[in-house]
Amino acid sequence: MIDADFRRELELEATRLGFDRVGIAPAVEPDDHVHLLAWLDRGDHAGMAYMKDRAEARAHPRSILDGVRSVVMASLVYGRGQAASSDPRRGRIARYAQGADYHVVLRSKLESLLAWVRERIPEAGGRAVVDTAPLLERDFARRAGLGWIGKNTMLIDRRLGSYTFLGALLVDVDLPADSPHASAHCGTCTRCLDACPTDAFRGPYQLDARRCISYWTIEHKGDLPDAVADRLDDWVFGCDVCQDVCPWNRKAPPARDPSMTPDPERVAPDLIAWIESDPKTFARGLVGTALERTKRRGLIRNALAGLTARHVVEALPAVERLLDDPEPVVRAAAARAFERLGRVASTSNADDLDARDASRSS
Repeated sequence: MIDADFRRELELEATRLGFDRVGIAPAVEPDDHVHLLAWLDRGDHAGMAYMKDRAEARAHPRSILDGVRSVVMASLVYGRGQAASSDPRRGRIARYAQGADYHVVLRSKLESLLAWVRERIPEAGGRAVVDTAPLLERDFARRAGLGWIGKNTMLIDRRLGSYTFLGALLVDVDLPADSPHASAHCGTCTRCLDACPTDAFRGPYQLDARRCISYWTIEHKGDLPDAVADRLDDWVFGCDVCQDVCPWNRKAPPARDPSMTPDPERVAPDLIAWIESDPKTFARGLVGTALERTKRRGLIRNALAGLTARHVVEALPAVERLLDDPEPVVRAAAARAFERLGRVASTSNADDLDARDASRSS
């Protein structure tokens, strides 16, 4: 029987599977679809053409599952990351990508939850959705009572903060819906907007991907414009700045799921070691991680930008070897890095000579 007891049992099963929160929303048109269309009209999606191509599919979850009646939203904490390293040759990877590939982890848990639902409701049909289907997950998470959408466009849970993954289970039966999260708790705070190193926010709730570090380091496939490459700092995959400064993340809990434990190789990676690595070995190391989306060419491109922005002249020998890399994107990034780092090295050598001459004359 589908009643309040079912809802409680669903929550217990979701918790047993490792989820931190679960809620149920009716399968209706999401409130944020109109905002999505306006975002696309402004061109704020940058080069993510797939967002525009599938815009209408996001108007209702029936585009994913015919006859869908309910959307079960589940969240999984992955935990906050570490502070930036003081070593200029070290890079930063967004915390969500430091553990196992969340697509695999969440899909497995959602499939298990769907099997549990079908045991109790044999006639139920469903589909597990993790990030790749045209669903406005944050909107449905808010409708399911899991939190509010903050000024940095992230879903914020009062207890869990925003370092969480969202997964959805679409089912074609009516389940008892939770009350939507009707209030927001950002108040007058604008720390996320003010802290963004590239001014990617037009204002509260308005992210321009054309200025976003996460977009350029993950989604963009070609060479990086100079103006962008110079502002990535040490980020080589994603960015956590707008989450790191959020007061709601001060007491955010660590991840409970062991698969979310950071891989030491992805915590402050040595970028010179990256660019010196064998291409095939490096690419194999990305398999089964979220970094696989950007591929070797994008990550090495980002590493070169980071080393250049931080004037790591000791990288020059490794950079020079990449001038003949088989990947055009890597060659272009290496040429830029070699020219700029070479200029820095020349200036430093000239300064050293001047200093020695001054010392002799005194």
